[in-house]
Amino acid sequence: MEKKIKVMTVFGTRPEAIKMAPIVLELAKFPKVITPVVAVTAQHRDMLDQVLNLFHIIPDYDLDIMAAGQTLFDITSKAMMGLDSVLTEEKPDIVLVHGDTTTTFAGALAAYYHQTTVGHVEAGLRTNNKYSPFPEEMNRKLTGSLADLHFAPTMTAQENLLRENVSADKIFVTGNTVIDALHKTVRDDFVFDNALLQNIDFENKRIVLVTTHRRENLGEPMRHVYKALKQLTEEFDDVEVVFPVHKNPKVRVVVNEELGHLAKVHLIDPLDYEPFANLMSRSCLILTDSGGVQEEAPALGKPVLVLRDTTERPEAVSAGTVRLIGTDCQRVYEEARQLLTDAQAYSHMSGSCNPYGDGMAAQRIIQAILYHYGIVAERPDIFKA
Repeated sequence: MEKKIKVMTVFGTRPEAIKMAPIVLELAKFPKVITPVVAVTAQHRDMLDQVLNLFHIIPDYDLDIMAAGQTLFDITSKAMMGLDSVLTEEKPDIVLVHGDTTTTFAGALAAYYHQTTVGHVEAGLRTNNKYSPFPEEMNRKLTGSLADLHFAPTMTAQENLLRENVSADKIFVTGNTVIDALHKTVRDDFVFDNALLQNIDFENKRIVLVTTHRRENLGEPMRHVYKALKQLTEEFDDVEVVFPVHKNPKVRVVVNEELGHLAKVHLIDPLDYEPFANLMSRSCLILTDSGGVQEEAPALGKPVLVLRDTTERPEAVSAGTVRLIGTDCQRVYEEARQLLTDAQAYSHMSGSCNPYGDGMAAQRIIQAILYHYGIVAERPDIFKA
C-alpha cells in the first residue's frame, strides 16, 4: 500500500476554526489515503473551543498559548515554538493554514523552517495597504509568499495571486469554506439560549445586527457609528438593534456610553458561532467591520454595510450585496436609512448573488491536495459565482 499523505491543519481563532472545520471533517472521509492531524494554538481560547465543540473536533495538539494582555510578539513566538515541537514529532507532508491571523503566519513560517509544504486556505485576499487591516494584511501576504499551494476562494483572489507572480498551476479556485460551515449551521427551527434573543419579535420588528471590533475603528470612529444607530432607533418605531459587544474594553466603554441607555438597543455578550449565524439569518440588515460577516451574510440574502474604508473582499461589493461606507456618522445614518425606507434598494442588495461559495469548497481543497500528490488524475473544478 502506498504511503498515506499526512495533512496537518493549524488554526487558533474562532474565524479560522469556523472555516477550517469543513476541511477537517472532509479530510476524515479519506482514511485510506489521508492521515489528518489537527493542531490548534488557541490564540483565542474560549471562542475557539465553542467552534471545536460545535463541529465535534478534538485536536491532536493544543498549544494553549492564550494569555491575558497578549501581544502580537507573544502570539507569534509562542506559536512558533509550540509548532516547532509538533512538526518535529509529526513530520506532516503538508500543513494547511487559513486566512490572515498571527497563527496563520506563524504556522506557515514554522512549516517553511521544517521545509514542509504549505497550503494556504483563503489565499489571495488583498487590500494592498499593509496597515489596513493590521496585522491581517501582512499576515496574508507573508503567508502567501511561503505557501506552495494556494486555495483561492474567488477568481478575484486568484487574479491577485497571479499579479504577484504565483504560478497558475499552484492556484485552485475553490469557493470559501465559510459557506460550507454556514450550510451546516443555519436552521429554521433553531432556538436561542440567550433569553434576550428569545424575547425579540423577529416577525414584527426589523432587526439591525451590529458588530465592531477592528483596531482602526477604536475610539471616535466607533462613537460616530453608535450615534448613527441611536438616530435610526429614534426614527423608526419597528427597528431594533442587536449588538453582540466585543470583549475588548476599549470597545465596551464607548458602546456603553453611547448606547447603554437605549431601550431599543440590545447589548449582549459575543455569541457562539451557531447562534450568531442563526441571528444573521433572522436579521433585516447588518452593519459590521468584520471580514467573515461580509462573506456569510450574502449567502443568507442579507444586505451588509461595512464600517471600513477598505476591504480585502471586493467581490460582494461588485455583486451589490455589500457596501463600503466607513464610519462617518451621517454616512452611516443615510446608508442604513435608505435600506430601511427604499424597498427597491433593499431588494437589490438582498437579492444579489453570493460570490463566495456553493458549500463545496472543502471538497475542492481535498481534491486539490490529492491531485497535487498524484492520487487523483484531474484538477478539481473551479468555483464560479
